Amino acid sequence: MITYAYKRKSGMMKHDILDMVKQAGVKYVNMQFVDLFGMPKAITIPVHKLEGAIDNNVWFDGSSIEGFARIQESDMYLKPDLDTFSVLPWTKDRSDVIARIICDVYTPKGDPFAGDPRFILRKQLAKAKEMGFSFNTGPELEFFLFRKNDDELKTLPNDKAGYFDQTNDLAIEVRNDMSFALDEMGIEVEALHHEVAPGQHEIDFKYGDALMIADSAITFKMVLKAIAAKYGLHATFMAKPIAGINGTGMHVHQSLADINTGANLFYDPGAQNQYGLSNLALSFIAGQLDHIKGMNAITNPTVNSYKRLVVGYEAPVYIAWARTNRSALIRVPCITSSSAASATRVELRCPDPMCNPYLAFAVMLSAGLDGVKRGLRPPAPVEEDIFELTDEKAAGLGIECLNENLMMSLKKLEKDELVRSALGETLYDAFYRAKKDEWDRYRLAVTNWEIGEYLERY
Repeated sequence: MITYAYKRKSGMMKHDILDMVKQAGVKYVNMQFVDLFGMPKAITIPVHKLEGAIDNNVWFDGSSIEGFARIQESDMYLKPDLDTFSVLPWTKDRSDVIARIICDVYTPKGDPFAGDPRFILRKQLAKAKEMGFSFNTGPELEFFLFRKNDDELKTLPNDKAGYFDQTNDLAIEVRNDMSFALDEMGIEVEALHHEVAPGQHEIDFKYGDALMIADSAITFKMVLKAIAAKYGLHATFMAKPIAGINGTGMHVHQSLADINTGANLFYDPGAQNQYGLSNLALSFIAGQLDHIKGMNAITNPTVNSYKRLVVGYEAPVYIAWARTNRSALIRVPCITSSSAASATRVELRCPDPMCNPYLAFAVMLSAGLDGVKRGLRPPAPVEEDIFELTDEKAAGLGIECLNENLMMSLKKLEKDELVRSALGETLYDAFYRAKKDEWDRYRLAVTNWEIGEYLERY
């Protein structure tokens, strides 16, 4: 379950950070940022260099980072966001205690780097602010735990449990340890449970400002991998690590709030015939439905992502919306009447946790705001199980499917000017090149399935 608001400490000053570092016995600080794909990167500095880094930033060579600067313009610097300071919990018992600060990336001229995913989300949030809105999100990141045998990773689930099972195995201990670590990193855990597939789990954390939550999503994955490694396990957010069972999703709950009062603008108490959603919310839904095929390359950014988006494994394949229908792309979660004013929201169900959350939230917001600006209205909700519909009936209802593979998504992204604009040409160009290369490598590879299917027969 997702609760409406969560605030981390804000307005942290240099002296606050230096006091916290001293109290925790920190020896090193990771100046962290993310690359094009949302992979955490960092420059580690000894603690005695921290004050200088806060005052004067940290220079680095951006030419070696995927999607960053070209060789001839490689100098860049990291500007620390002090509100993101945290000590890494798994280092607290060591002599070399390590802290982390998330940074924004800047060019030598002092401008935000146009290809910094964090900056791209900030730009869209600024556009929402100009319209009087703040954007709140709450992702549900599923993951698998796998064993490591002789230092070789095996796609062997760590347990045999199913949905919500409470078995007395290592998985419960690991999940609890992960939750404690997340709490120490300032991420307030809401719930944790076993997911549908063996070895699959979910830990939910509180809903809040999209930039803060994108930071938390990156931190979440980093923490879970670190804690799993303590147990000799590997935590993976791969969308479809095992054929024939459920894949890994990152359903994203979202709403707009009044920038001044914080009131939830998706709620309309007089609109019970439309699930209590305001006209603003309906236009937001319509915008995302309209742009979803252009967004797919960002929300589902790998070849493997599309092996999750198939019928039969609770994955949202159909471009429709509903309340009780989990086969729909956008769902309106049920809530109690007492919490409706604050908790009314919509859930986009296609993203997977291989995506870069900064970019995913940026294009989701851009598409939703486009629906608001254009006054779009979504089609009627589809409460039938779309998986059970014939192709003819689905077509008669105007229900289309998501893109079937990464290349289809790249082509749709190329033609969607709004989504491209949200990314900016610097990042779009780098993303398209990298993903086209990924598709070509996949297309040219000869798989074990092909060997088994064709080698002897032909």
